[in-house]
Amino acid sequence: MSKRKSKTFLADWIRVRMPTREQMAENRYLQPIAHRFLTPELWRFTRRSVPRGVALGIFAGFIIPVGQIFLAAFMALPARANVPLSALVTFITNPITFPFWAWVANRVGVFILKVDLGMTGGAATDEIASGRWAWFLELFEGAGVTVLVTVFGFIVLAIVGAAVGYLLAGFIWRFMVANKRRRRLRAMEKRLDARLAGESE
Repeated sequence: MSKRKSKTFLADWIRVRMPTREQMAENRYLQPIAHRFLTPELWRFTRRSVPRGVALGIFAGFIIPVGQIFLAAFMALPARANVPLSALVTFITNPITFPFWAWVANRVGVFILKVDLGMTGGAATDEIASGRWAWFLELFEGAGVTVLVTVFGFIVLAIVGAAVGYLLAGFIWRFMVANKRRRRLRAMEKRLDARLAGESE
């Protein structure tokens, strides 16, 4: 793996811990588009690819509980997002954090759908079906009302989380790059001052 330095410490940290382009291209699930993972553009950390990678990773992490890494990788190709970052961010949902996020998704679903889970399942289902969320019920016919509400909550978390992640990642990236640039300029100024001081003696 390349040892070159990136613009930020975060990019270097991610590069060390993520699989190489060749390793992802050799994955059997990604074989149909393996050649596209070798495109260097998808592995660069830039002000555009980083926020996109974070957004796609959050979206994939919340929208499906299994195989989210591959979904994020697939979506990263047309979006020209950073592939390793999008794959890494999907770990926001994992076996350890999933119970917490399931609870959050349930609360979000209850808040938006205005469903009282204290009702009997049939009454709660009827309440959803009678309102503007009837189309949502049709998508998951046969599932319990708690499952319906939680799934809806995960969809909301995926969409809202992706948007917030995009904005936050963009802000953090610009801050880190600007901070590194300021440190570099200060170092150059110190070297210049030292050189001028040496010449004046």
